Amino acid sequence: MRFEISKVLDAIEGRVCTDPQLARAVLDLAEIIRYQDLDGGRPASTLRLGMVIDALARSMEEDSVPVYAVVHRGVLSDADLTSNERMVVRRWADDGKVEVLDNPGDRMLEVADLLGLPVLSRVRFDGLRGRFPWLVEQPGRALAPVPGAGGPVFIAHVGGGHTPVVGSPSPSGAKLLTREWRCPESGCTLFGGGGGGGAFADLAAVDRVPSGQPPPSLRNGVPTCPRHGSRLRDAGPRPRSEVLAVRVGGLIRRRFVLTEEQPAVVGRAPDGSGGIMLGQWLNDEARRWISRSHLRLELRGADVVATDVSTNGSGVRPGGSMAEADRIPLAPQQSRVLGTGDMVELYPGVQIGRPGELPTGAPYNPDSVMAEAPTMAMRLPR
Repeated sequence: MRFEISKVLDAIEGRVCTDPQLARAVLDLAEIIRYQDLDGGRPASTLRLGMVIDALARSMEEDSVPVYAVVHRGVLSDADLTSNERMVVRRWADDGKVEVLDNPGDRMLEVADLLGLPVLSRVRFDGLRGRFPWLVEQPGRALAPVPGAGGPVFIAHVGGGHTPVVGSPSPSGAKLLTREWRCPESGCTLFGGGGGGGAFADLAAVDRVPSGQPPPSLRNGVPTCPRHGSRLRDAGPRPRSEVLAVRVGGLIRRRFVLTEEQPAVVGRAPDGSGGIMLGQWLNDEARRWISRSHLRLELRGADVVATDVSTNGSGVRPGGSMAEADRIPLAPQQSRVLGTGDMVELYPGVQIGRPGELPTGAPYNPDSVMAEAPTMAMRLPR
């Protein structure tokens, strides 16, 4: 049982991040873990986070959906969690995957406002509508996870609808996201203080630049570290980046960020930790056609450059056209700059492009983050 729970927590770990370009919703972990009616289990369980993430994926019709989690400090020592769960949450905090705070509710709404993300919470926000008008104006921006047949579903706090709405960053958020920020506190995993943020963070001497740096907190208009309460230093423009996505069988399976310093290799099972692996979504014919390392993607200035590094070659769908006459072959070792709407097709039904430009609407069969969860720990409502 313990081994199975560890496996599902590892899977959930891959769905939590503070990267504003990848996160698709924001939530308060201390609240989510106590939704006892979702499974009828223990008073607190981190497995409920996985259930809510699965519900988000079903609602958005997209696999591998990451969430931006804020965590009250008390969760790190919550006696209702197992020692393994507490250790995992501490690791997430040390690695900068979650924000650990004294007032996570305020920060949750601030992040949602700055980034344009939906909030997943049962808390009523009646007194905050003047400060955050979107809580009323956009029903899909504040959703409550509630029990449903086969798992949680979402209901809007105001008005109808149940689909999470991802909007644009607020003007303040857009401005903050153009800059890199540094915290003066040693070992700050959110804003580049260096080290791993754990017990030995103060021994680290490397000024680490985090990937996917979260938005600063604004206190009286001043960019501030939400974890330490320290004023942040402006370290200059944020490096240019581009979000791309993998579409397999008509569904977006994964998003990833491309920077000038971090190219990406996509294939059946590319070598290296930064590779984008497709094998788990491919049928037998696609696995035989798509090479282990099939396509290299680079950001050069404002251009996304695709280079075929495969054995069998690829094709470019200009403007997203699926007409065979419009397909442009991309031979092995050949490169091409991807224009607006362009997709690279590794094999029929396997495409890579900008997520907003990839067609969707296929029947959805989600890859559950809870696939490894022990069945005896889950009692879904009927």
